[in-house]
Amino acid sequence: MTQPGPTGAPATQEETDIVVVGGGGSGLTAAIFARQAGARVILLEKHTELRGSTGLSIGSITATGTWHQKRAGIADTTQAHFEDMAKFAGDLAASDNEALRRILVENVGESVAWLMRLGVTFYGPMPEPPHRQPRMHNVIPNSRAYIYFVAREAARVGVDARVNAAVERLIVENGRVVGVVAVIAGRSVEIRARRAVILATGDYSSSPEWKGRFNPAVADVDGVNTTNTGDGHRFGEDLGAAVKFGEVVYGPNLRFMPPPKPSLLLSLPPHPWLTNAMRIALERLPAALLRPFILSFVTTYLSPEPSLFREGAILVNKNGERFADELDKPNYAFGKQPDKIGYIVFDERVAKKFRKWPYFISTAPGVAYAYLQDYRRNRPDLFHKGASLGALATSMGVPADRLEAEVARYNAASGRPKLASGPYYALGPVKSWIILTDGGLTVNTSHQVTRADGSVVPGLYAVGSTGQGGLLLEGHGHHLAWAFTSGRLAGRHAASANA
Repeated sequence: MTQPGPTGAPATQEETDIVVVGGGGSGLTAAIFARQAGARVILLEKHTELRGSTGLSIGSITATGTWHQKRAGIADTTQAHFEDMAKFAGDLAASDNEALRRILVENVGESVAWLMRLGVTFYGPMPEPPHRQPRMHNVIPNSRAYIYFVAREAARVGVDARVNAAVERLIVENGRVVGVVAVIAGRSVEIRARRAVILATGDYSSSPEWKGRFNPAVADVDGVNTTNTGDGHRFGEDLGAAVKFGEVVYGPNLRFMPPPKPSLLLSLPPHPWLTNAMRIALERLPAALLRPFILSFVTTYLSPEPSLFREGAILVNKNGERFADELDKPNYAFGKQPDKIGYIVFDERVAKKFRKWPYFISTAPGVAYAYLQDYRRNRPDLFHKGASLGALATSMGVPADRLEAEVARYNAASGRPKLASGPYYALGPVKSWIILTDGGLTVNTSHQVTRADGSVVPGLYAVGSTGQGGLLLEGHGHHLAWAFTSGRLAGRHAASANA
């Protein structure tokens, strides 16, 4: 039905049972489980594709009681997992939301089983102290597999998923959230939700305003997911919800820039025949035979090791200027550099070291180590080499005189190893990123958004990072664990509301 809007322009109106705001792992999962419970669901994603932070992650899920643990003969319990999570949180553990932590550890095993039934393949479990047992399950071939299978399942069960759909505000009547106003493909649309709205808009890692409010030191550092601008947090706060642990930020971390276009291997669909073959190979074949193949998948996501800088590598910006002390939080300095990028420059002495263990350029948890020759082979867009500093500068596209002057200044003034012998090398561009922010809206154990006084905001739920509610998720694999687990449970709860 169409009615005139406040300015006279037509505003399209629709009606459904549930509106999910956000098309990443948590939002798609919530939509699927709400639809399976009998609700009509419209999912709105402001990006041009379904992806979210899930599709940009390393891809590990930490869980107990899984098929992988049982096959490996690992005796584990959810109580042990619950206790071990607190060890990651340090001084903040006493303030953690233990009720939500309990929900996570008791339900994440079924989340992994559900993903496997959809077609997702995992390798592991891998150890990660202080976990007392191996619990980290790594997705194969990469985190895009999650979105591939979960989006396919959403389409199969009948979720009405729409991209280029930015929600501008919630509709509230008599204190209850009853829908949203969104701009979809350039048109203003009012969608009424008979049962609930579920917020799954991710974190606020790409919002300078929100980062400046909670952690000013990283306000000018970009987020990995550019669409994570705190939309759901703003909607919740406007209705009285609080944001817990807003100061907890993952990063800034150095990461290599993604390739200009995905390789053929990265473009392959994650069909089970391929991913199961990869899993079996990882389990049975010598690592030396597998590394070139596995690294072709993972080098898109990796970070340079700090040991490079301890051995004498330096950071320069696109003007060839050294801009930070590489041993004193250089990742915080990237926000003020041209295009916020830099290059890691080193000489032949360093290059020889980082061709074999124990000197590696990067590591992917539980999968592979990447050495200099791996980057030359798999990421030629990042690899630069020159017989002289001038030739290296030409390869990098930076001013030769400036780079030569900066290296001379470093060699004269620094107490670290000098860059003295050619040929010279550079890896980059590299950029500093905020990976995640941990601040989430307060929620109860049914994933309903709650106000600061504990009362429920009727008709409003939050999942994933948006609905983290004071739950601390340190360590690898807990954020994705919460995304899929909170999505599964909240979808069911929301579907039962006023059914």
